[in-house]
Amino acid sequence: MNKEITASGPLGAAPARKRVRAPEAHREAILAAARAAFAERGYARATIREIAGRAGVTHGLVMRHFGSKERLFLAAVPGTRDLPELVSGQPGTLPDRIARAFVERMERADGSDPFLALIRSAASDEGAATALYTAMRDSSMAAYRTVLTGPDADERIDLVGVQLIGVAFSRYVLRSGPVAEMGPERLVRYLTRALRCALEPLDEAEEPGETEGSDEAHRGRSPS
Repeated sequence: MNKEITASGPLGAAPARKRVRAPEAHREAILAAARAAFAERGYARATIREIAGRAGVTHGLVMRHFGSKERLFLAAVPGTRDLPELVSGQPGTLPDRIARAFVERMERADGSDPFLALIRSAASDEGAATALYTAMRDSSMAAYRTVLTGPDADERIDLVGVQLIGVAFSRYVLRSGPVAEMGPERLVRYLTRALRCALEPLDEAEEPGETEGSDEAHRGRSPS
């Protein structure tokens, strides 16, 4: 007598497990694992194999999604990933948007942001830190150039990065000094002011030494 066959196999047998493909779920799991690994171990010590294990996927799947550890790091850093959306909008409010997003992100991270791991790793692995920072800067410049123009745009964009690194180091790595002690909203206000100055183009028509009295000051005597 033939066994009755069902769609799942012979009658009474356990249904065959259907393999579910969920690339977006895998990608998010990998990014979450990468953020944790980079924050805890730094860029140099965190490995693709370790990140894959944390995410519950294979080493090969991580590489298929991101291609390299550097690209995975850049995808895992919230600021780099969210920047194109952040910069879109009115140029006049860009400094406030940058400052507020940065402070809110860092306050939520409580010292575990991968960007802080990059800053910490600069002392122990300068080569890796330099390469990653260069890649982050290139990615940031591409996003900022969609709203900033002018011959000195790259200089102004780089100054924004320098300001954010300085605040991150003082407040979230060293955790010491007035910047580390002020409230988040006060920090946003100060940082907005600093970023507005950094993003404002220089008046190239005003050459150094053209202000009144500067010639006399350079020659070491007061104007008569």
